[in-house]
Amino acid sequence: MFGWRRRGTIIGKGLRVVGKVTAEGLVKVYGQIEGEVQCATLILARNAQLSGAIKAGKVIIEGKVEGPIEGGNVVLKSRAHVVGDIHHQSLGIRKGAHFEGRSVQTHTATERQPEKAGKKPPRRASSTLEAVPTVEPAA
Repeated sequence: MFGWRRRGTIIGKGLRVVGKVTAEGLVKVYGQIEGEVQCATLILARNAQLSGAIKAGKVIIEGKVEGPIEGGNVVLKSRAHVVGDIHHQSLGIRKGAHFEGRSVQTHTATERQPEKAGKKPPRRASSTLEAVPTVEPAA
C-alpha cells in the first residue's frame, strides 16, 4: 500500500527490553534484551546484548549472548560473544567468534527414529561446522 514491506520486529539501539519477546517472524536486535526470545529468525547485531534463552529456527549472532540457544541453523559471526549451550541442527562459527559452552546437535522430527520397546534413540552429541553465507542486518 505504501511501497514498503514488513521486515519484522526491531529492537532499536538504545532500547532495553526486560521480559519475554515472542514474534512469529524475524526479530532484529540492535539494543538490549533481558529475558527469553522466541521467534522464527533472530538477528543480534554488533554491540547488541541478550541475556536469556533464545528459541528460533534461524539464529545469527554478531553481538553478545549470555544464555542457552536452541535453534535450527545457528551462525556465530566473527564478533559474536556467546556464553551458554547451543542446541542446533547446524552450527557455523566464524573466525574470531567467542563461544563458551556446549554444542549439541539435535535431530529434526523427520530424522528421528521411532522408539522401540521403550528404548530411546541414541542422542548425537557432536557439532557440524559449515560455511554459511553472510547476512548483514539492515540498518
